[in-house]
Amino acid sequence: GSQRNSQPLTSLGKGDSLNQQVLSAFPLCQLSEEDLSQNPRFCKLLATLSQHVDPTGLSVNLQKELEKTERELRTQRVVWLHSECLHRLLQEMIQEHGIKNNQSPAPPEEDKFYRTMEQNLLVMKCIRQLDVSANNDTNQLSILGLSAKDVLNFMPAEKDVLRMKKRLPMELEKHLKNKCFSLLAYYQPDSENESEGLKRVKLSHLPELLEGERKKAENLREKNREKTLLLQQQTHAYLTELLGCIHILQSLILEHRLKIQTELDRKKLEYFEAKCEIGIQKLRTEMLEIQLDTYTAGKISAHRKLREKLDAELEATQAEKQSVESKLASFEILGQEFEVLAEEYLRIRQEIDAKRWALTEFSQHNS
Repeated sequence: GSQRNSQPLTSLGKGDSLNQQVLSAFPLCQLSEEDLSQNPRFCKLLATLSQHVDPTGLSVNLQKELEKTERELRTQRVVWLHSECLHRLLQEMIQEHGIKNNQSPAPPEEDKFYRTMEQNLLVMKCIRQLDVSANNDTNQLSILGLSAKDVLNFMPAEKDVLRMKKRLPMELEKHLKNKCFSLLAYYQPDSENESEGLKRVKLSHLPELLEGERKKAENLREKNREKTLLLQQQTHAYLTELLGCIHILQSLILEHRLKIQTELDRKKLEYFEAKCEIGIQKLRTEMLEIQLDTYTAGKISAHRKLREKLDAELEATQAEKQSVESKLASFEILGQEFEVLAEEYLRIRQEIDAKRWALTEFSQHNS
């Protein structure tokens, strides 16, 4: 159990000395000198309270009762462990005998010894179970309606029990010796081929070695816990700093987003302009390829000749148009009377053309 501070505070100091005394008197409290300096009255209260409680927070009287109870508990635990260890050793002896007896039959006397011990243990176990079931509820029947007296009838013969008890210490010592030698061989394999006397000497030092190993393992576990706690603290501090950096980064992003966005938009615009120019050039390339495939050298020569002929006809037609327009202009100068004569002339010409056509048809039919 935890022990109370052997040097209680008998007088209240001042300043840093009082703070140090309070911190040493309450090591489990997560206090700092700054906390105590900011709260001097609370610091004096803790200093006074430390005279009546131990570092774990228990009062003096309760601590004494707790220590007394723990001593009684340790005593009872030692008694129980002694009985439990002895019972398990007897069970191991019975199991090992059963395994050896299956491989090769044991002498009758030895087999009688182990059967008597096994039967005795079984009967005592049944009696203990029946006593427990009877003490729990007196109104209920015991297991299978049996009592301790009924089970006692299955005890081995008294002479066999006396013979078993007489031989038991020697067999138990032999079993313990073999078990200790097995433990020594497991812990120190080199000692397996050594003499029995040397093994006994090493066995006498084995508890000290095991205790040293146990303390060493405990120290390592304690260091591991301290390192784990330190790692958790460092991880918490690292995450705190990381969150602070993230907040700073977010503020920088929000502050400079418009500037960066403008520059990004300009870059995107340049990119799309270049991409559009590339698309136009591709279209021009495709058009030129189509024209090259459509207009070969022979087709271009034929088109050039047709154009020259059409241009010549166009010039002749334009010249004829100008001549007709000039004549028409000269006719329009003569006025309304000439227009009547022109219509009469047109009518006569049409009649002449009609009669000429009729004469030509008549002549064709007569011939």
